[in-house]
Amino acid sequence: MSAATLTADPQPAGRPPSPPAGAPTRAHGFWRRYGALWAGVPRELAAIAALFVIAQIAFSLAWTTLSAGAGLIPLLLIGFVVIIVGLFAARWFGGLSMVLIEWTGRPSIPRVSWRRSTGFLDWLRSTLASAHHWLYLAYALLPAYALGVASFTLTAVAVSVALGGTLWPLWGWAILGRDRGGLGWAVHNWLGLDATVSETVVYTVLGLVVLFLLPFLTRGLSWAHWGLARLMLGAFRSDALREELADAQASRAAAVAAEDTALRQLERDIHDGPQQRLIRLQMDLAAVERRLGAQAPGEVGALLASASAQAREALDELRALSRGFAPPILLDRGLIAALESAAGRSPIPVQLESALAPGAALPPELERNAYFIASEGLANAVKHSGAARVRIALASEEAPRRLVLTVRDDGRGGALLVPGHGLAGLSERVQGLGGSLSVDSPLGGPTTLVARIPW
Repeated sequence: MSAATLTADPQPAGRPPSPPAGAPTRAHGFWRRYGALWAGVPRELAAIAALFVIAQIAFSLAWTTLSAGAGLIPLLLIGFVVIIVGLFAARWFGGLSMVLIEWTGRPSIPRVSWRRSTGFLDWLRSTLASAHHWLYLAYALLPAYALGVASFTLTAVAVSVALGGTLWPLWGWAILGRDRGGLGWAVHNWLGLDATVSETVVYTVLGLVVLFLLPFLTRGLSWAHWGLARLMLGAFRSDALREELADAQASRAAAVAAEDTALRQLERDIHDGPQQRLIRLQMDLAAVERRLGAQAPGEVGALLASASAQAREALDELRALSRGFAPPILLDRGLIAALESAAGRSPIPVQLESALAPGAALPPELERNAYFIASEGLANAVKHSGAARVRIALASEEAPRRLVLTVRDDGRGGALLVPGHGLAGLSERVQGLGGSLSVDSPLGGPTTLVARIPW
């Protein structure tokens, strides 16, 4: 017989493979889990008792403030103050309840992000309009009270039966002389056993059974409290989505502002650095050219003239590039003045209208992007529409607050948002700002470009 045959005997057919040596059996796993349940019983009992007390206080206070506040509303609006006190009291008791429930080992309940107010009226409006405040009050008015009373009663009865039954042999003898009755007496009459023996056996077994089931009861009741609190006190899923949206909007606004700051810094660097050096170079070349005059050889004069022309062209390119970032007039005098300057340089007449409030202060990044969009719209009208007149209008919208920029020409129409072209680039730019761009350009005109940019 080979060594392989000696070390690998086949398993008999129809018999399940035996577990490896030292592996925990299913029974051992059950008792370990059962022991873990018992480890949480003291906290669960304490939390159920504390939640019962809290529910009693919150129930009384919620009903008192709500009924008294409703009755006092006609009296100089004092009722609203009483109701608000009840709302905040219910909010405090609800927060304490969640802490106790989580203390038992249940999962964390997502907390509500209470809105910060900027003034008294805003605080009053946000308090009374908050669905979470009223849910906390509703939680205290009935559900928490009903569940607290039911869970405390069940656990009190279970603990009493478990302790009284299992300890019956130690204290039952003290009441042997009483009138017989109950479950033990029924067993005595049914089986004909001795009354003392039947009572001892029945009550001890009953106590042991209830004691065995006690951790399941406390765990189930703690989960019931957790489920009710999660339903009525926890944050909504929409709250998390709203916070993510607010964070995304804040990050986008920060990115736009950072881009604007970087472009302004680049414009200043160009203006203060190479542009100034080119101006100085152009002045020096012009001075040299004047001093040489007629005495200079022809080739030297030609080279100087060429160098001066190149310096002038480089300076013009740098100025044009700098205006592409943010023209100085925009930085100094604002959007309206910059658009008036752009309209004055246009080869076709431009009518500029503004419905903005006089002295309205626009954010710098909004001004820069609005100027860029208007300039590109005007340039497209000049190059491609064959228009005789262009109209640029500024207005504002509320709820949500947006700047509305309209560029309208009386040209031939037919403009499309084709990928890779100027209008598509404008649309992507406006979308990146969280706004929208619409183009209405039927054949034969007119073409209307409307950009709505969040303010």
